[in-house]
Amino acid sequence: MQTTNPRTAHLQTNRLQTDRLHLSAARLADIPDLYAFLGDRDAMRFTQCDESFAACRKRVLVHEWFRRRDGFAPWVVRLRTSGDIIGWGGLYTDPFDPGWGPELGYYLAPKVWGQGLGRELATAALDYGRGRTSISCLTAFAHPQNSASRKLLLGLGFEAAGFVKEMNRDRFTLLLKTG
Repeated sequence: MQTTNPRTAHLQTNRLQTDRLHLSAARLADIPDLYAFLGDRDAMRFTQCDESFAACRKRVLVHEWFRRRDGFAPWVVRLRTSGDIIGWGGLYTDPFDPGWGPELGYYLAPKVWGQGLGRELATAALDYGRGRTSISCLTAFAHPQNSASRKLLLGLGFEAAGFVKEMNRDRFTLLLKTG
């Protein structure tokens, strides 16, 4: 007897919990809370800022389509204690800037910066990548002035791989699996 609908199986395998976070696939109802920080020019000053609610909706929904294709995409990040949406991130293949291969990204609401939640999210994503995907190498990007992100990536074992002028970002790589 089949207990999981094959059309929604990807949602079941993409729900995780960490000590403080609940990570899940995005739903349409999540987009207003995501746009609150993904559309905040100051909060997203070192990365992609969605210019409109429609742009945010498109980005989230396209990534969800890629989750069905790839088996991974950014998660909606909620605090386990309250259920509040405080971030979006994880592993993904960027449909809007293709060619870099699988990436690690994390976008957090300013109210939770400095609490170690980016590290918790990134660690869960790396564990997921090692245990549930065939990804062997990851890329990540950080703006040269985003010292917190650079420190996080280096602390996770990523290595600096050079500056990408057209993106105004430093590129980092991590060998996720050997062999």
